[in-house]
Amino acid sequence: MSRCPKCKYKNSENYKFCSNCGVKNDDTRVSCTYHFVVMGSGGVGKSAITIRFVNRHFEAKYDPTIEDRYQKVIDYQGVLCVLEILDTAGQETFSAMRELYMKNGEGFVLVYSITSQRSLDDLEPIRDGIYRHKANSYVPMVLVGNKCDLEKKREVNTKKGKELAKYFGFPFLESSAKFDLNITEIFSSLIDQIWSRSGGPPTEKKKGRCSIL
Repeated sequence: MSRCPKCKYKNSENYKFCSNCGVKNDDTRVSCTYHFVVMGSGGVGKSAITIRFVNRHFEAKYDPTIEDRYQKVIDYQGVLCVLEILDTAGQETFSAMRELYMKNGEGFVLVYSITSQRSLDDLEPIRDGIYRHKANSYVPMVLVGNKCDLEKKREVNTKKGKELAKYFGFPFLESSAKFDLNITEIFSSLIDQIWSRSGGPPTEKKKGRCSIL
């Protein structure tokens, strides 16, 4: 759905004139939709990262997630990107649901807490599972060491995170949902990886899965 810039009425995508006020749609930017999945152990801050990015506030209370879906529209390098973000459960009891996430996701955020070595160790099986469910050998991913504001409780040093990311073959960031550190960069990294494989940002002549609004 696309909102009219004058009356904010929700029109269908690619509308020419607003169904409510009749104003012509002059926004001809390319629009792309991407499906991203945030994965990792319970309590590492997956929801905090997602909510900080989508709603721009920090959720301090920990409430175990089963499955939450969010949408964020951003203007990235002149392209209107609609990001469908799935915040997943960390508990093994929901492992059956992970298979569906892995099949449908186009980009993955693998999150651990810098205060928990175990949460880092849990990511390699998740990463391996993603590759098993993808026909393509290349999958956009980013490794994120969250809660870097809790330096006094750190168990995983930055070097170890970088080394694992290098072994995995994808980018690495340390983040703080509390202080909004590297939150936007997490999702920008996934877009950059997708564009890198497709030959750059989409254009009108090279739309792919994108559309002109």
